Amino acid sequence: MTDAAGTPRGSDPGPDAGASATGDGLICRRRRRWTKRAVLGLAALVLLGAGGGWLAYTRLDGNITADEAAAAELARYERERPSALVRGAQNILLIGSDTRSGDGNGAYGRDTGTGRSDTAILLHLGADRHSATAVSLPRDLMVDVPSCLRPDGGRSAPVFAMLNSAFETGGSACAVRTVEKLTGIRVDHYAVVDFSGFKEMVDAVDGVEVCLREPVDDRAAGLRLPAGRVTLGGEQALGYVRARKSLGDGSDTDRMERQQLFLGALVDKVRSNDVLLNPVKLYPLLDAATSALTTDPGLASLRGLYQLVRGLRNIPTEHVQFLTVPRESYPSDANRDQLVEPEAGKLFEQLRSDAPVTITRRIPSESATKSGNSGGKNAPSPAPTFPGNTAAEDPCE
Repeated sequence: MTDAAGTPRGSDPGPDAGASATGDGLICRRRRRWTKRAVLGLAALVLLGAGGGWLAYTRLDGNITADEAAAAELARYERERPSALVRGAQNILLIGSDTRSGDGNGAYGRDTGTGRSDTAILLHLGADRHSATAVSLPRDLMVDVPSCLRPDGGRSAPVFAMLNSAFETGGSACAVRTVEKLTGIRVDHYAVVDFSGFKEMVDAVDGVEVCLREPVDDRAAGLRLPAGRVTLGGEQALGYVRARKSLGDGSDTDRMERQQLFLGALVDKVRSNDVLLNPVKLYPLLDAATSALTTDPGLASLRGLYQLVRGLRNIPTEHVQFLTVPRESYPSDANRDQLVEPEAGKLFEQLRSDAPVTITRRIPSESATKSGNSGGKNAPSPAPTFPGNTAAEDPCE
């Protein structure tokens, strides 16, 4: 039997019953189809987003070059390398290399084309991750370079030479072994950064602000800058940190102090919310940084780098310190350096034992080579202080 509307009695008329005459049923069906398509579209967007994220991760992860040959060479000499004394503390050797200097970089200083290390920094991370101390090692420092595996497969003879010759002779492994022999500190990781990547990192954060005490007009480096606060792009920044004779007093010590101030400003900029919370800036920064790196296998992945920096994000910028190892002119050659003792030995011991390193506001280069705590013969030996700066300091103040 049916009712007046023609619907069988006892059956469910359904949601569209009685609506066809007015078109309401058609509208409802269209709404259901639209809702279903919207949900499917949203699901597709999520999947596409996840795929894009995976592609980005894969690209960044693949950018980093693992130095397997250096790892094998270091393993060969494992027995002679220093032992790590403090669990959780880490020491990373950072090397700025002119191996892939890029077009036009010869204007910033001598480029031998042989792959010398233009910059060497030993970065110590405290076990509690409450502090980070970056110690610049002069490239002209006279050191004992051990016998190293050369790129041609032969082995060099041990030699007393400049620190930067170690990287030229035997790459990362030779540089690590030389620094360990010099300092007695176990190098847990190392990273080589090329100049092109450095420029791209600076550009990715829209430049870094520095403070110039006087105008700069360096035609060789292509720098013409006013005094005061200046924001440097990547090309200018590379010229600024590499130039030597045309800025300051022309010494390598002055150049290293300039590099430290710049790195402090770069760290401060990278940690800002304007970069960390801005994907438009963060991805290019990560892309440039990973593309510029050649590291030991333990760091040669995003996971490895993340594990390293995870504990650093909460370190206050005032606890990110930069200093130069106590040094002075080498007696037989004023263009070379040697360590100042016992100050350098005390600094290395503090880093080895993960003891706090205290720095004072940087003083002029002429007197910045030695620590100021040299008591009398019978006086107790206090913890030394070293001239330097932190990432929190404003160089204009």
